[in-house]
Amino acid sequence: MLLKGKTAVLTGCNRGIGKAMLDVFARNGAEIWACVRKPDDSFTDYIEVLAKETGVTISPVYFDFADDEKVKEGVKIIRSAKQSVDILVNNAGIIYTALFMMTPPDKMKEIFEINYFSQMLLTQYIARIMTRQKSGSIINISSSAAIEGNEGRTAYAASKAAMLSSTKVLARELSTYNIRVNAIAPGLTQTDMMVESTPEDALENTLQRICMKRVGRPEEIANAALFLSSDLSSYMTGQVLRVDGGM
Repeated sequence: MLLKGKTAVLTGCNRGIGKAMLDVFARNGAEIWACVRKPDDSFTDYIEVLAKETGVTISPVYFDFADDEKVKEGVKIIRSAKQSVDILVNNAGIIYTALFMMTPPDKMKEIFEINYFSQMLLTQYIARIMTRQKSGSIINISSSAAIEGNEGRTAYAASKAAMLSSTKVLARELSTYNIRVNAIAPGLTQTDMMVESTPEDALENTLQRICMKRVGRPEEIANAALFLSSDLSSYMTGQVLRVDGGM
């Protein structure tokens, strides 16, 4: 169990990559704060079963990243437990696909608010806990779109690129406190978000550029996050780990 004795804060863990991380982290012994936007009976049932199977504590925290005050309230709940926070995975996010000339400025602002600004606000709050304990691992889930500059993804790619830049800056600033900061740039991954936002022709074209000629599985991204969260990556910080099948 790579994370036994550690506490993790995971965002956006009710589906897709985040849900896979929740499963992988729990099965590796982590106590988890599972951050999701709103209560959902099926998610509540899922974490109760998973907690029972793995013997760890999974505590749901509900807040909307579009509301800074709700983020602050969510952090208060985490702080009230008066326990260490060893891992933060910034995974929550939204996507929007449209050519740049057809993308409303308000939509760009919304994408940045949720994918970047609110994630950085949460990181500030959690990093304060980590600096006091002088340890921690922060993982930002970016995207291959931030590197490749995918057509139709101006706002999304730019918000994810901002996460990459911040990863490198925070790695420098927080290293004094023994806090590591890394990023993962997933490629095409079999999630509801990918299915809903990627036209069939674009999917086929992208698959032709991937060495492994297939879409990734959520658990393959989760395993990369497990590695970066664990002591196996103790000498890694400021890095961007591409998990994209060789795009």
